[in-house]
Amino acid sequence: MVDSNKKDGRLMMLTSAYWWGGFVVCLLVGLVLVLTQRWHGALTTDDTDGVQKFHVNQTPRVGGIPVVMGVAFAAWYADGAVGLLLQTALMASLPAFVFGLAEDLTGRVGVVVRLLATMASGVLAWWLTGISLTDVDVWGLNQLLTITFVSVLFTAFAIAGVANAINIVDGMNGLASLTVMLCLTGLGVIAWLVGDPSLAMAVWTVAVVVLGFFVLNWPWGKLFLGDGGAYFLGFFVAWAAVLLTHRNPQVSPFAAVLLCIHPITEVLFSVYRRRVRHAHPGLPDRLHFHSLLKRRYVARFFSHYTLTQRNSITGFLVGSMSLWGAVWACFVYDSAWAALLASLAYVLLYVLLYVRMTRHKWLFWF
Repeated sequence: MVDSNKKDGRLMMLTSAYWWGGFVVCLLVGLVLVLTQRWHGALTTDDTDGVQKFHVNQTPRVGGIPVVMGVAFAAWYADGAVGLLLQTALMASLPAFVFGLAEDLTGRVGVVVRLLATMASGVLAWWLTGISLTDVDVWGLNQLLTITFVSVLFTAFAIAGVANAINIVDGMNGLASLTVMLCLTGLGVIAWLVGDPSLAMAVWTVAVVVLGFFVLNWPWGKLFLGDGGAYFLGFFVAWAAVLLTHRNPQVSPFAAVLLCIHPITEVLFSVYRRRVRHAHPGLPDRLHFHSLLKRRYVARFFSHYTLTQRNSITGFLVGSMSLWGAVWACFVYDSAWAALLASLAYVLLYVLLYVRMTRHKWLFWF
C-alpha cells in the first residue's frame, strides 16, 4: 500500500505538466496584452490619477484575463478529480470575474454590485457542488449552520469577504499575487498532509498560473491584476478553503482563517478605521498598510530608486507578510485554539505596526 501511494504521488507530480501549460498560457496572453496596449489602451488602461494610484505609467489593468485563461487551460488538460475541481471553480467564479472585469473596462460598476456578484459566485459554487460551511468551530453558530439557507448565505458572505479582501490589498506591484500564491501554497501543503492530493494539486496549479502573471507585474509593473483578477483569485482562495475544511474535517476552519489572515485583517481594519473617521467603508483612501509603509519608510530608505521600484519593494515586503499564516497553518491546522491564537497574534502585530507608522509610537490603543 505504501509503495502504491508513493507511485501515485510520483505519477501526479509527473502528470502536472498542465501546471506549466497554464503558466505559459497566462504569461503569453499577458505579454500580448502588454505589447498591444496601444490598440486596446483606451478601454483597458488604468489611469494614474486617483486616491490609491501609485504608478506613473498608464498600465493595462486586465491581468485577470490571462490568469483565467491559464487556469482554464490547466482545467481542460487536467485529468480526473483535479480537472473537475478546477472546472467547477471556474464556472462558479464567473459572476465575480465578469462584474470585476466590467469595472476594469468601464469604471461604472459599484462596490455593492461587485460584492453581490462575489456572493452570487459563492451561491453558484454551492448549487454546483452542494457544499457549504456547516462547521466553523463556534458553538451556537454551528447549530444555525445546520439550516441550509443560513449555511449557504454564510458561505457566500465569507467568500465575498475574502474576495473583497484580495481586491483591497491589490495596491502595489506583486502584493496581491504574492499574497494569493502564499495562501494557495500553504493550503495545498495542508491538503497534501491530510491526504487530499487532488485538492492540493488543484490549488498548486492556480498558484503556478498566478506566477505567470507575477512575472509581468513584479517588479516592472507592466500589467495590473484589476478587479476581475482580484475577485477571481479571491473567490478561488476562499472556495478552496471551504473545500479543504469540508473534505477534511480534521482541518479546523480557523486554519483557513489563518491562511488568509493578512487580507482579512486588512479589510476588517480598513472598515474599522473608516468608521472611526466617519468615512464611507467603500471609499478608497491612502491609509492602507501598504500605502503607509511605502510613504513612511520605503520612500525614505529607498529614495534613490524609481517610483515603480519602490512600489515593487513595498509589494514584496507586505505580500511576504502572508508567510505568517501560510507557515503557521501547516503546523496547527488540526487545532482550533492554536490557529486562533496564531491569527490573533498576527492581528496584534499588524495593529502595532500600523500604529507605529501613524503615531511613531508603539501603542496598544487609538
